[in-house]
Amino acid sequence: MNKNDQRFAAQKIRAQYMEKQSSELDELRALDQKVKRPAIVFSYVFGILGAIVLGIGMSLAMTDLAQTIGVTGNPMLLGSIIGDVGLVMALINYPIYAAIVKSRKKKYAPEILALSDKIVSE
Repeated sequence: MNKNDQRFAAQKIRAQYMEKQSSELDELRALDQKVKRPAIVFSYVFGILGAIVLGIGMSLAMTDLAQTIGVTGNPMLLGSIIGDVGLVMALINYPIYAAIVKSRKKKYAPEILALSDKIVSE
């Protein structure tokens, strides 16, 4: 290992032990995540629930699950209705996500714009 490689390795290890300085760009990234994270979490959870509901409906319609759990009547109709509910949940997931992001952008826009203007003008 030559001298430059040793210096690089030493600096890399040293950086792990130094206290990290928070910069304005880090604050801007944190604000951006504060805007997007709740919408992302909601869309994942809501999408997963929609997929589960859709799967339950498909299982009721296409297998003998209805007989196993004791559903009387027409399991094909019940499965289709439950599957349609899951499908609607999956379809409206993105518009809900976009609405959440839009409302949070509106809420945090002044802070983000002020901080980004400060960073750009430096």
